[in-house]
Amino acid sequence: MKMKKMSVVYLILITVSQSFYGNMALAQEKKQLVRLAKLVIDSSQLDPYKAALKEEIEASVRLEAGVLTLYAVAEKDKPTHITILEIYADTAAYKAHIKTPHFLKYKTATQSMVKSLELVETVPLIPGMKIK
Repeated sequence: MKMKKMSVVYLILITVSQSFYGNMALAQEKKQLVRLAKLVIDSSQLDPYKAALKEEIEASVRLEAGVLTLYAVAEKDKPTHITILEIYADTAAYKAHIKTPHFLKYKTATQSMVKSLELVETVPLIPGMKIK
């Protein structure tokens, strides 16, 4: 009888720990990906770049549930210096995003316009914060 009780307790402990660690792994998998894309655009191509960027961002936010935010700004005194705040539901959403037709169209069309690109990985200070 003691052996049966120990087996039951052992089985319960294993089930609870698998559930706990499984949920932790799932939570880590579902962690938002937040980054800054810092670009410098060729000044002679700034207007066509901004048009292509607008089209890509609008399509991404409209068509992709995993694209939570794409928000682009230009520096006031350096309009060719553009920073894009990118927030994706998780890494899988980002990987899906960069394979979409609208992103590939943007990437191809703007390739010669972009003088430099730096992707800055970030750690949200208030994870899960909603942007209104």
